[in-house]
Amino acid sequence: MTPSFPISRRTFAGAAACGAAALAFPALHAQGKLEKTKIALAVGGKAAFYYLPLTITEQLGYFKAEGLEVEISDFAGGARALQAVVGGSADVVSGAYEHTINLQSKNQMFQAFVLQGRAPQIAFGVSTKNMPNYKSVADLRGKKIGVSAPGSSTNMMANLVLSRAGLKASDVSFIGVGTSAGALAALRSGQIDAMSNTDPVMTMLEQKGDVKIISDTRTLKGTMDVFGGPMPAACLYAPMDFIQKNPNTCQALANAIVHGLKWLQTAGPGDIIKTVPENYLLGDRGLYLASFNKVRDAIALDGILPEEGAKTALRALASFDPSIKADKIDLSKTYTNEFARRAKDKFKA
Repeated sequence: MTPSFPISRRTFAGAAACGAAALAFPALHAQGKLEKTKIALAVGGKAAFYYLPLTITEQLGYFKAEGLEVEISDFAGGARALQAVVGGSADVVSGAYEHTINLQSKNQMFQAFVLQGRAPQIAFGVSTKNMPNYKSVADLRGKKIGVSAPGSSTNMMANLVLSRAGLKASDVSFIGVGTSAGALAALRSGQIDAMSNTDPVMTMLEQKGDVKIISDTRTLKGTMDVFGGPMPAACLYAPMDFIQKNPNTCQALANAIVHGLKWLQTAGPGDIIKTVPENYLLGDRGLYLASFNKVRDAIALDGILPEEGAKTALRALASFDPSIKADKIDLSKTYTNEFARRAKDKFKA
């Protein structure tokens, strides 16, 4: 359901700006008939802040404003959401950018076309209950590590941390725990010894003393420390042939997301609470807001994916995954900023 708000000065200014944008960019406004108005979109862990721009865009009716009917299917993690598109039950994924690199290494061409997150927003922590004497990453050998879903970006982050300490993925057991209440329960009940996951889950565990954070990409600074450069995160991506056959539809999707990003630039914590579904708060409004403040600067501003960020992602993946040969990947085919640039112009994001 789309919440109804009284018209505020910001809403009015936003509407005026949109009107001005329509006059200034008549060709954009008349971007052509949508090839497809019904879109099946797959996401892995929609309640996470990682996908907040998607939720905001949906809840405020921005997809509908672009003439789209978007049906969102939520899976346990990004790898599962990707399987839905590969299997043909979804058109587009809202997921981690690095999947496009992974897929290209397997000769499957997917392309990201609008960015939602400019930092991975993933934290890796060890259980204070199961590992009270933790000293270094080497202590994780033989342990159970919770991730949103095996093969997801949370798994990738854990692999990176392990590889830097000389451990291989096969030295631990990865267990899919989702990104919400199930993840909290798995860690607190002692089913797992450590966890790589997103907010609000990780902040909730951290503030209650359930985890000790050992690697953190919830801020731009933390991301630079871990990856050595900007690291693009959530984006909308799809098979390249889908994008080529449905350019107007992809433009409408990018417009809607960038509209949501523009709203998020000035939204206060109270606006967020009013807009997201109640169950996303995981029963603790205060901690949810504390998490939002922590990841706020990780949200993309205008939907454009930085070239340097694509290089960082490739470097990170190639560092621990021997199947990814950096010299064989054509990064220019893993993303396009064509749609996001038009959307940025339209909404002055």
